[in-house]
Amino acid sequence: MTQSFSELNLAPALAKAVAGMGYETMTPIQAQAIPQVLTGRDVMGAAQTGTGKTAAFSLPLLQRLLKHENVSTSPARHPVRALVLLPTRELADQVAEQVKLYAQYTQLRSTVVFGGVDMKPQTAELKKGVEVLVATPGRLLDHIEAKNCVLNQVEYVVLDEADRMLDIGFLPDLQRILSYLPKQRTTLLFSATFSPEIKRLANSYLQDPITVEVARSNATASTVEQHFYRVDDDDKRATLRQIVRERGIKQAFVFVNSKLGCARLARSLERDGLNTAALHGDKSQDERLKALDAFKQGNVDLLVCTDVAARGLDIKDVPAVFNFDIPFNAEDYVHRIGRTGRAGASGLAVSFVGGRDARLVGDIEKLVGRKLEIEALELEPDRRPAGRFNDGQRAWQREEGGREARSPRPQPAPRAPVDPFFDKPYEAPETREAPPAWEAQQQPRSNAARGTSPNIKTRRKVPALFKASAPVDSN
Repeated sequence: MTQSFSELNLAPALAKAVAGMGYETMTPIQAQAIPQVLTGRDVMGAAQTGTGKTAAFSLPLLQRLLKHENVSTSPARHPVRALVLLPTRELADQVAEQVKLYAQYTQLRSTVVFGGVDMKPQTAELKKGVEVLVATPGRLLDHIEAKNCVLNQVEYVVLDEADRMLDIGFLPDLQRILSYLPKQRTTLLFSATFSPEIKRLANSYLQDPITVEVARSNATASTVEQHFYRVDDDDKRATLRQIVRERGIKQAFVFVNSKLGCARLARSLERDGLNTAALHGDKSQDERLKALDAFKQGNVDLLVCTDVAARGLDIKDVPAVFNFDIPFNAEDYVHRIGRTGRAGASGLAVSFVGGRDARLVGDIEKLVGRKLEIEALELEPDRRPAGRFNDGQRAWQREEGGREARSPRPQPAPRAPVDPFFDKPYEAPETREAPPAWEAQQQPRSNAARGTSPNIKTRRKVPALFKASAPVDSN
């Protein structure tokens, strides 16, 4: 049975914000988690991505923090009371925007801190005082060490996408951050997948948690149409263009496994006439935010990205996701295809399976609990690529039967005949060279005429650049 937000008896300020955002009916995770959080219980929430986990923990937190609402300008009256930790900068920025929208009619303050940008503006916001702090672990530790924020009055902690934080090595940072917090607090853990590591983390830091699962753990959304095509590495780019053209896809995520492959593929697709942007970890934070904003505004057709964009990004009405590379971690497949088909909408997920991806596909089958069908896709002959996606120097020619193949490697041109004159050995000339004109004009004088010994050879005349100056009389 569906429930509406009007049944929650939210404060008028929160109810007004929820109504203004168009929320009417709660999703399953919201209907089960919000009442539990309102009672102050620790919660472990497992739900498919795109089902409204942000509202499931933000709204009850704000409802319980309204008792601390005040209009004072003193930072001491606005200590951090709720801490939300997320793995990536983009996700932290997105959650912070949602929290501000929910709290727009209240006096509660919120801000976000993440790496890749200058700390000074973030420090200024923290010095003013905030009740809700959204952060990535690394940058939060920087501010703690700089004494820019104090966490001794935190009442609520949210670990969102906790499995991703463990995957990228944030466990030591999480342990340090949690050591700064009061022992008596409410801890919420939300994720699309539950691994044994996550359960151990929950047993360590959650007190008698209630597990809320609205779908089978590690399940994919039923509204997403999934296809696995067997494609050679050389044909992936042409297959991507063909599917985009045939299905009339206007926007899509294209996931690859490496930063270098991401940059190369984005440049290649741009040369093919597709409006493309790249999003990976080597980009500056400003470049990443601009690329993401351009994609949200519809100015970019294909967003080529690594798994930095696989978690939690909520962009509405994205019709398709392409796995140009099968992910190394099977759980990342669930998160990647969760960028489409959000909030009950339909979506398309296409994965290209190469010759070396059998083990990775097998890991995905174990995770989702079903056999995956690998389909064959015939590539149109006139759409074959000009070579590999990072090599534009190969040519293609048409074979008999309408099929195309690589042209043979061009043979080197034959050498031109060599003039035999240049193969002859050196021969000295038979006649001596004529003396220079300036020597011929002067008749050499014999030694007898000079009155010298006949054994003395005459010194050879050498032309001078300058004439000798006349001697200077010292008298």
